[in-house]
Amino acid sequence: MSKINIFSLGGLNENGKNMYVIEVDNDIFVFEAGLQYADEHTLGIDYFIPNIDYLKDNKERIKGIFLTHGHDENVGALTDIVDVLDNVKIYGSKFTLNIVRHEFDNYKKSTDNLIEIKENRIIDFGNVRITPISLSHSIPDNLGFAVYTPDGVIFYASDFVFDQTMRGPYRTDLGRLAYVGRQGVLCLMTESLYAMNKGYTSPNHRISGLINKTLARNKGRIIFNVLNSHLYRIQELFNEVSKTDRKIVVMGKRLQNIVKYSLENNYLKIDKKFIGTLANINDPDVVILNSNEREKPYVNMIKILDGYDKFIKINKDDTIFLATPIYEGREKTFYRLLDRIAMIGANAVTLPPKEYLSYHASSEDLMMMIDLMNPKYYFPIKGEYSEQVANGDLAYQLGISKENIILKENGYVASFQDGELVNDFKQVHTGVISIDGESSDDVGELVLRDREMLSENGIIIISATLDKKTKHILSGPEILTRGFIYVRDSAELVDGIKKICIEIITNNAHNNYIDYNKVKLLIRDNLSKYLIDETGNKPMIITVIQEIE
Repeated sequence: MSKINIFSLGGLNENGKNMYVIEVDNDIFVFEAGLQYADEHTLGIDYFIPNIDYLKDNKERIKGIFLTHGHDENVGALTDIVDVLDNVKIYGSKFTLNIVRHEFDNYKKSTDNLIEIKENRIIDFGNVRITPISLSHSIPDNLGFAVYTPDGVIFYASDFVFDQTMRGPYRTDLGRLAYVGRQGVLCLMTESLYAMNKGYTSPNHRISGLINKTLARNKGRIIFNVLNSHLYRIQELFNEVSKTDRKIVVMGKRLQNIVKYSLENNYLKIDKKFIGTLANINDPDVVILNSNEREKPYVNMIKILDGYDKFIKINKDDTIFLATPIYEGREKTFYRLLDRIAMIGANAVTLPPKEYLSYHASSEDLMMMIDLMNPKYYFPIKGEYSEQVANGDLAYQLGISKENIILKENGYVASFQDGELVNDFKQVHTGVISIDGESSDDVGELVLRDREMLSENGIIIISATLDKKTKHILSGPEILTRGFIYVRDSAELVDGIKKICIEIITNNAHNNYIDYNKVKLLIRDNLSKYLIDETGNKPMIITVIQEIE
């Protein structure tokens, strides 16, 4: 018998930055290390990752990070956290680790602690054994994890669908799932994103019919935009293109590496005669495959439409096929993208979210998983809280009592003692780390507040030069503004600003001495009041005073 804690450092009541923790006595097992895309209001931020202070404080107890698959919301935080966790062991499938390895190489991180695992091969940690099980998703080698504890199995299934047509590295091992369900499942953890969607996700996740129709109806170039690791959709494109005389040109180093690796290892299949080169990029019937970057969704398509791509220029005969989801918080960007395409006169093909679903479990998929596992406790994960509630309601319909359905937010711990849930109201510290550029340091709330102020109200820089001995003003004050007013058109306001600054400097110069910190504070406070009264805005104010002899 043991003490088990299950909680999330990210991924509950949100979409992204997934990171779930299972503690069995003194051992910590971490599942996923994902990022979350920044929305349009977080200025300059590339993405968010979970706060891992709890893991840093307990890193000697961590047995490893276990990855289900290689999507950014599941692996995107690894490069930012691996160093502070003393190069913790990272377990993943062959394809998943290939994606991670490329990212580690780009960020000059050691890959020595990447450990490849295979489905149904037990990973033994003494008191705990973990068995990876194959599940169907848009990416090959997707896994669920059966965590065998002294009190029963905890089964973790992050992303999955049930689709019998998905074979090979995309298949679901139904027999193994049924076997685990007969072992006595203490707790089942499954995603919630599509819990409100009726029926099965399959076949509404397939887009081959739309691809076929697009290829047949559009004789010009087709730019196919996809997530670089959504390999099943790339395979659907390959399948349909192979029925035509078109060639495919793969753009972008990251996507080229993934496609090359996938062809070499039979994750993708297409006759190489259909793969073109840059020499084919302006062929009238070429299909150009490009992808999004992990930090900024749609950035590559925006760069092309803005005319900054050195290879591709969009013309009115082109068709843009956006085989990507509308990212939460990026809706305006998506629809501005469609506007830009329309202004050029090109054709746009999108995936209406009600017709074409992503590779996530809908209500019937979830109920099938619950039925196979027959868990004592059910823990909905991955999604907004309303989606977690809807997921829990599905379990209730299948006979799991409400007391055994665990609804939590990040940091709130579900504790089990000897196989029974105990409400000890334990909580661990969580939060969000904002990543800007290649630094793993948190940008912080104060920096974001400054950026917000600059974006809304602009900045004023006051510059003055004083005599070092007498403290008399020799030059200035000069007024420089950005994002606030145009100086030449606001002479009266600028004169008012100068008058206030001169008065403050003059009134605080006594006996050839001046307290510059006091002067800067007075200028900031007095100018703020003046500018609010005159303009209704409160720009950031920076004062620069220098002395010369």
